[in-house]
Amino acid sequence: MDTQSPAHDAVDAITDQWAAVRPDLDTVPMAVFGRIYRLANAMRGRVDKAYAPYGMALGEFDVLATLRRSGEPYTLSPRELTATLMITTGGMTGRLDKLEKAGLLSRSPDPNDRRGLRVTLSERGRELVDRAVGAGLAEQRVALEGALTDEEADQLAGLLRKLLATTA
Repeated sequence: MDTQSPAHDAVDAITDQWAAVRPDLDTVPMAVFGRIYRLANAMRGRVDKAYAPYGMALGEFDVLATLRRSGEPYTLSPRELTATLMITTGGMTGRLDKLEKAGLLSRSPDPNDRRGLRVTLSERGRELVDRAVGAGLAEQRVALEGALTDEEADQLAGLLRKLLATTA
């Protein structure tokens, strides 16, 4: 594992250009968030590839994983799912349609709300998401182990938690 930082990366090139034309700017925020955005995009692609053998992309995985994490009976309302995943109701409907058609979940009337629905993870969906989560975590572990020690990964997780708490 190489824990040395690269001498210069694409984000450094961008901040160097800004420093040349606007030396009055503090580009540290650009350096931090530019790397977070690039890292998120790179990992999204890698994790999507890890989920592909299970017939799903990250969006579908997120729905199934949210239901799985909710515990038995693995049932939530579409509103609860939408709030957790931070997507539009239209986007959620499309995902639910696809996953229901594949037999990975079902929708049924909410017994406590005549206008509401409940979304329930099927046994097949539970088995599939249990396998897929392992594949996604393995891909993320490879990325971490290629760059950071366990202590550095824990430190980074803590720093990102702190930053997220003040910006979300």
